Amino acid sequence: MVDSQKYDIVVIGGGPAGLTAGLYAGRGGLRAAVVEKLMPGGLVANTERIDNYPGFPEGISGSDLAQKMQAQAAKFGAQFVSDEAMTIAAEPKSFIVTLASRAQLKAKALIIASGAYPRTLGVPGEKELLGKGVSYCAVCDGAFFRGQEVAVVGGGDSAVQEAVYLAGLCSKVTVIHRRSSLRAAESLQRVAFKNGKISFSWNKTVVAITGDKQVEGLRVMDKENMKEDVLPVSGVFIYVGYHPNSAVVKDLVRLDENGYIITDENLMSSAPGIFAAGDVRRKLVRQISGAVGDAATAAVAAQQYIENL
Repeated sequence: MVDSQKYDIVVIGGGPAGLTAGLYAGRGGLRAAVVEKLMPGGLVANTERIDNYPGFPEGISGSDLAQKMQAQAAKFGAQFVSDEAMTIAAEPKSFIVTLASRAQLKAKALIIASGAYPRTLGVPGEKELLGKGVSYCAVCDGAFFRGQEVAVVGGGDSAVQEAVYLAGLCSKVTVIHRRSSLRAAESLQRVAFKNGKISFSWNKTVVAITGDKQVEGLRVMDKENMKEDVLPVSGVFIYVGYHPNSAVVKDLVRLDENGYIITDENLMSSAPGIFAAGDVRRKLVRQISGAVGDAATAAVAAQQYIENL
């Protein structure tokens, strides 16, 4: 356990953004620690196959990609702390990060790369079939369902955007929504309603996701008559929201209405010396390539910040 040590940069979160931040900080000659409470890679480590990350035309498993990223960051001197950041205290020109183990790390700058996690439906089959037809990212997994029938659960901007995206790949997309109208922006609704491959199932709630080794169907209940029906689909894309892991800095930086960290073009938050990268910050696209780009910018900007202290 690393205890009471001083660093130039402490990176909170060990997903693609955190690992990249550690890599760039190390290459920049900075003493950097990457704090991750689970395994390196974060949610990516649980992804069975990634086909849209540049450099891997045959695809790569999330765990393999995470291991390669960690090894590269370690090669350039990044240290890894298997622990959870619980509190952050700001001091003049430095920060104190207190971990769950009660160890404390002192740093001149922080990069928050703690990510976000999808809200789940909490229904039978969702957890068991994750990566086997259940997905929270159409851009990540949609290509696996080319020419097949799928369902999208949700009615906000993300759900409708991803339904339109999936319609370009799949034979049919059914949007399941618990209300009688969408919450998405009118412009998005117009595009979706005009798409002949997209249909809408209103006032429905998901009861269970069915299938043995792969998704085979979606059991839904009509909220008006309480009757259940099974929709035969091979993929279920769930968009009922995300929770950003921003609680550790909620009293230090400015957050938007959904809890995402607001940054400037150099990825600095409203608090000097605290940067954010990846899914924890407010942004349009939540992809590995975007997280990596964020982290590179944040690490370079953090180094410049430190040099000017």
